[in-house]
Amino acid sequence: MMDWPIGPYGTSMGALLLMTLPIHFFLTRDEKDRRVSLRDLPSEIRQKGYWWHILLYILMFIFKGIIDHHNEPMKDRVGGFTHWIYAIEGDWTNNLQEFFLNDTLTNLLSGHYLFMYLFMIWFSPMYYILCRDEVMADKAAINYFVIYLLSVPLYLFFNVEVTSTYLADMDALLYHDTFTLAFFTNNDPMDNAIPSLHVGLPISLLIINRLHCRKLGINLKDWRHREFDIFVSVNVMIYLFSIQYLGIHWLIDIVPGILLAIITSSFVHSVQPIVRARNENGLSSLLPNRNQLIASILTVLICSTWLINGVVDGPGTDEEEANMRVGIGDINLDTIEVHTLWDPVYVDVSNVGEYDLDVLLIQRDNVEQYVEKGIFEWDSFVSEGDLFLLGSNNSTQFEVTPDNLFDVYIILVRLSDTSNLESGVLGEIRITPHYVDDELLWTGFLVSLPAFIITGIVIEGIINYRRYQNKL
Repeated sequence: MMDWPIGPYGTSMGALLLMTLPIHFFLTRDEKDRRVSLRDLPSEIRQKGYWWHILLYILMFIFKGIIDHHNEPMKDRVGGFTHWIYAIEGDWTNNLQEFFLNDTLTNLLSGHYLFMYLFMIWFSPMYYILCRDEVMADKAAINYFVIYLLSVPLYLFFNVEVTSTYLADMDALLYHDTFTLAFFTNNDPMDNAIPSLHVGLPISLLIINRLHCRKLGINLKDWRHREFDIFVSVNVMIYLFSIQYLGIHWLIDIVPGILLAIITSSFVHSVQPIVRARNENGLSSLLPNRNQLIASILTVLICSTWLINGVVDGPGTDEEEANMRVGIGDINLDTIEVHTLWDPVYVDVSNVGEYDLDVLLIQRDNVEQYVEKGIFEWDSFVSEGDLFLLGSNNSTQFEVTPDNLFDVYIILVRLSDTSNLESGVLGEIRITPHYVDDELLWTGFLVSLPAFIITGIVIEGIINYRRYQNKL
């Protein structure tokens, strides 16, 4: 894997394109006459109006970049809540990893994690497009868009570190590896554990499938896309295990992922006919009605008030709470993002535990070749960085000014001089970055509003449905 000429993203995208048609052909082997050939695909896109699906995915790529740009600068004002999750769940995922740990399983699950989520996002609408089912193609595309919108407030205002950052002895099997280190430090804040969209997105697809069949008045087992539904279900089961085994998600992360899936599927199922009929009914048909508008405004007010009064400068910013913990033999990592080339990033590092810590500021390029499956070869690169011994209850501050956009610095932390320490001891540290664009907190509110609006519309729909049922 170390000598593979292209990185995780290029590998996944290449595999994605190569696997699309073979998997589609297998799933549709009983209805070859309903397939769209590659030669007819452009005309199918024009005829069914799939141009907005393409635009939606381009928009999502840009929007995700904007959200990721907000994540680190907002940490100073919102902090993190990993200690709350740990207080509820404890070391469950660490015990699971230790029980099943082996290299073959790690390689298989890492490959599945890297490839299948991207594949699911891409393949879901493509499968239906190639099957001449524009209704489900619409729903699959809108599903990805909506569930990510719903996750934004949680990603920005409820930071929860991945398990391998907080649980002692939990290996970051996926993140900390020569093959994947640069990819994940560039693309994953590693504190967006809640919600798990690797579970939420496919579960939302499964719920949409069932709502669709109920609307058609057929059993799921008789649906023409039943095998695709099974395909999605199998991958959900794999993800339920892999996201914990690989040192990524907490068990609790699955719950908000499922809740978002329920909200998303309900919204998508209801809105798709409106979107498909927009040309006939006019663009104004896409706007919420009076009751939906009132419900959305109330939801925006309630959620925004909670964020302002309960989260910003709230319990997550407690300077005595660690957002990273290390055990004997652990080396954990935090990334300093590049937001500007002329203003430095100031990073406060505080040892909030009982034991001395080694804290190393170093360029990622000097580390990348010395890490494999969660294990760092500390002695091979320590001389290339700035090493600090941070005693208990002591603090320091790093000032980092990158020379170019690709000049990524990381902070590595480990227990210092473990020869006299007993097993089970923990080093606890709090890392807080301060970026020049920390005013992004306010645009963070703005990009969260669509989630509140959608939630309000869904709540109004549920209330309206119950009223209708009571009248029957």
